[in-house]
Amino acid sequence: QIYVVFSEELKCWCRALVESVRHQADGYQLGCFLVDYAKYCSVAAENVRVLVGAFAKIPHRAKKCCLHCTKPLTLHIDYCENTAKIGPAKRWDTAAIQHFRKLLE
Repeated sequence: QIYVVFSEELKCWCRALVESVRHQADGYQLGCFLVDYAKYCSVAAENVRVLVGAFAKIPHRAKKCCLHCTKPLTLHIDYCENTAKIGPAKRWDTAAIQHFRKLLE
């Protein structure tokens, strides 16, 4: 379900998917994906509203996607043997993400 959340970073109300809920001392924090900005943010529970009416029918500008059969790689450095090999990784490196964004531009 799509909700409307207030983004402190963007200083406006945005449509979002709620992905996680964390309990903190001052209340609940929701991890959200902003469907029109393709950004992740954390929002206080009191800054979340239900999306109603015609606004719920507007298509999203951003969609989550992944590259088919593409897995992250990283450079594994063995200082003892003085070697470096490219191998599988659990997450994409920051440098790989930046390189991919440059390719898209």
